Amino acid sequence: MKKTTTSQLALTSQNDLRGAVAGAWEAVGQSFDQFCLLAGVSALSEMLESDASELAGEAHARNADKPGHRWGTTRGRLGFQGGKVELARPRVRSKATGKEMPLPSWQEAAEAGWLDEWAMNLMLINVATRKFGRAVRLAEAGVPSEDGSGLSKSAVSRRFKALTEARMGEWMASDLSHLDLLVIQIDGLHMTDKLLMIGAVGIDIDGHKHPLGVVEGATENAATVQALLDNLIERGLDPEVCRLFIVDGAKALSKAIRRTFGADIPIQRCQVHKARNIAERIDPKHHAAIRHALKQAWKLDDADKAERLLRNLARRLELEAPGISRTILEGLDEILTVIRLGVPPELRRSLASTNIIESMNAVIRQVCRNVKRWRDAQMALRWTAAGMLEAGKGFRRLKAYKQLPELKAALEKHRAPETSAPVDPLAQAA
Repeated sequence: MKKTTTSQLALTSQNDLRGAVAGAWEAVGQSFDQFCLLAGVSALSEMLESDASELAGEAHARNADKPGHRWGTTRGRLGFQGGKVELARPRVRSKATGKEMPLPSWQEAAEAGWLDEWAMNLMLINVATRKFGRAVRLAEAGVPSEDGSGLSKSAVSRRFKALTEARMGEWMASDLSHLDLLVIQIDGLHMTDKLLMIGAVGIDIDGHKHPLGVVEGATENAATVQALLDNLIERGLDPEVCRLFIVDGAKALSKAIRRTFGADIPIQRCQVHKARNIAERIDPKHHAAIRHALKQAWKLDDADKAERLLRNLARRLELEAPGISRTILEGLDEILTVIRLGVPPELRRSLASTNIIESMNAVIRQVCRNVKRWRDAQMALRWTAAGMLEAGKGFRRLKAYKQLPELKAALEKHRAPETSAPVDPLAQAA
């Protein structure tokens, strides 16, 4: 038999100590959770009692100067920490009318929508409805929480649906006239093969980003985009103001934008999408050369030189890859819009692509990850709107926001009417 060494005894003692400490911390954590939850319920009960005292005075006391008198207690349920809790509340009746007087704290708590907000937040961070009960700690804390107290899968879904519908309606009707928007990005997001959501994000003069709206459609056709633009104009977006529109390259987007805001409205086609479309269709051996040529063109400050460089690239590929040559030349003017406007290089990098709305689409996909089946377009629209508003909470200010006044000046110059040439008096007389 081996003898137990002193070091082994010390190691065993340390392991036992670690286990005891871990158990102690776990117990402290559970106690702290219970304390916080029960303290919240207790604080609400004290607020209700304070309201009753303000309206009717202390219990069992004669209060002639108070407008009401106490009428016992009743039990009610309120949304709390994702579920519902039942607690006693005092009742007060009016001395003048004999009708029950509402307690301000109870009325505010009942109308605050805490339960709806909790349900919506959990679903937006991808907590499945069937796991909702596990995210609620009421039972663990000893607070009454019975079956059917608002934690069922169907109850959570109903709350999420009601709240997202209300939020979407409010958002899609909100006023835009107070926003000094310089840039609007528009892009589509496919929810299914036959269901497409088209959303818009705006950037104001201070560099702040704003989700503007969303519409549903089967494809990125001009009618669908027009519905989105009409909604923005109805909410206060002035169509006479010259703004920079950034799109992914769909012709329907450019067509609807020019029809609504004028044929001379500046439209920037996403350079990232353009480069990706070219790379996907050409032999990999040409990738490095094409990538180098595109980067070189987009870094130039002279739009005419950049256009010549791209035309030379298309000419070199005309025999070996005629389809790619046509792709490079297609929409060439819109690819170089930010260069023609004279936008500074730092700001140009932010406005030459649809990266802003693409990052928002990534948040929407994350929010919708748990949806297994889209029942209808309205359901997809609600979820997309919820994802856009969730993404808006994390939007950061545009990096080159200090250069946005230069963009505004360039847009005003672009839209300004050309000064007429002076009239020769002799020619006029003749």
